[in-house]
Amino acid sequence: MQLVDAAKMAELRKTMANLANGGVLTCPQARAIAEQFDVSKTVVGQLADELKIKIRNCELGCF
Repeated sequence: MQLVDAAKMAELRKTMANLANGGVLTCPQARAIAEQFDVSKTVVGQLADELKIKIRNCELGCF
């Protein structure tokens, strides 16, 4: 897993939780979050698993 500082990780968690409508993010949302926070898609996917957020409509098989 890519090393992400604690402050960035806390903000990433907060953003994902706020955007996860009904515990779900779309693939485009997840990719945009990864880009916004300059982290890998893997980090977003692992954090989604940790937060019990499902990634739906995956277009590229990233999540």
